[in-house]
Amino acid sequence: MKLKFDEKGLIPVIVQDFYSKKVLMLAYMNNESLEVSMRERKTCFFSRSRNELWRKGETSGNYQHIVSIMADCDGDSLIIEVIKDGPACHTGADSCFFDPVFSSDEHPQFSYDGLYEMIEERKSAPKEGSYTTYLFEKGMDKILKKIGEECTETVIAGAKGDKEEAIFEIADLTYHVMVMMAEMGIGLSEVTKELAKRHVIDHKVKQETMK
Repeated sequence: MKLKFDEKGLIPVIVQDFYSKKVLMLAYMNNESLEVSMRERKTCFFSRSRNELWRKGETSGNYQHIVSIMADCDGDSLIIEVIKDGPACHTGADSCFFDPVFSSDEHPQFSYDGLYEMIEERKSAPKEGSYTTYLFEKGMDKILKKIGEECTETVIAGAKGDKEEAIFEIADLTYHVMVMMAEMGIGLSEVTKELAKRHVIDHKVKQETMK
C-alpha cells in the first residue's frame, strides 16, 4: 500500500504497547522519520513545533522498540506496536492519555492495569476498611489460602457447568492472584510476556506441523 502523507508531508501515528495493547501516544512522522524508524527498529518522529526529527528516548532513555507498523484502510494513518523501555509521556505517565474528558455511567471503565494499580496502592498506602489492605496486613499465608479457596470454588462451578457462577468465581480468583502478584512484586507485563512467549512457541509448532 502507498502511504498518504498530508500537505505538510506528515502522517499521524498511534503508538500502542505490544503486550497490553494500551494506546501510549499520538505523534507524527514524515517519510524520513518513518524510514529511520524502520531502519533502526525504534520510533523516530517529526516534531511539528521544532520542525525536526526526534528519536523517542534519545534524551530520556525511554526507547520504543518497534514490533510492527500497520496502515489503516486509506493509508493515511499508522499504528505502531512497540516494546517500551519506560513511560511514553514526558510527564512520567505510562501513557499520554490519562485526563478523562467523558465517561459513561452505564459502562464504567475497567482495566487489569487499573485494578493492579489500585492493589499496589493499597499495599503502599494502606486504607482503613479496605479488604485488599486487610489481605496485605495478614500476609502471604492468608493470600495463598484465599487463592486456594477460590480455586476450589472455580473448579466446583466448572464441574456444575454453571456459567454465571464460573464467571463470578474466576473474577474472585483473578483478583486474589493479582494480590499475590503485588505482594511478590510481579508485574502484569511480566506475565503477559511469558504468555506471549508461549504463544510464539505454539505458533511455530503449528507452522512446523503444517509443513
